[in-house]
Amino acid sequence: MPSFTFTASVLGTPDPRGLARFYRHVLGWPIRDDTDEWATLRPADGSTGLSFQLERDHVPPVWPPEPGTQQMQQHLDFLVDDLDAACAIAEEAGAEPVGGHEDDDEIVRVFRDQAGHPFCLFVRR
Repeated sequence: MPSFTFTASVLGTPDPRGLARFYRHVLGWPIRDDTDEWATLRPADGSTGLSFQLERDHVPPVWPPEPGTQQMQQHLDFLVDDLDAACAIAEEAGAEPVGGHEDDDEIVRVFRDQAGHPFCLFVRR
């Protein structure tokens, strides 16, 4: 059996550079690739990162989902150590807060990035 290494999740966007800058602001990861069609962020330790691919006809998902609309096919979850500070950074970068929830195990805040992709910031209790 060959070995597999997961290197990045790829998000489609009409502006790869702009979305890379947004997530660089939120995550603090450096941009490794930066072209009009592809950009990549990777943590300093070289572990799994995020890439952004040009999709000229990108249709943002609707969240919360509604029947007959573009559905979210994935979202990003980020565990943070200070939810209030992380949310402030996300909003400063231009994220749109769209909801959240709390349960016995975690507190979650949901946002949309500038291309409409949902992502969650959460802390464990």
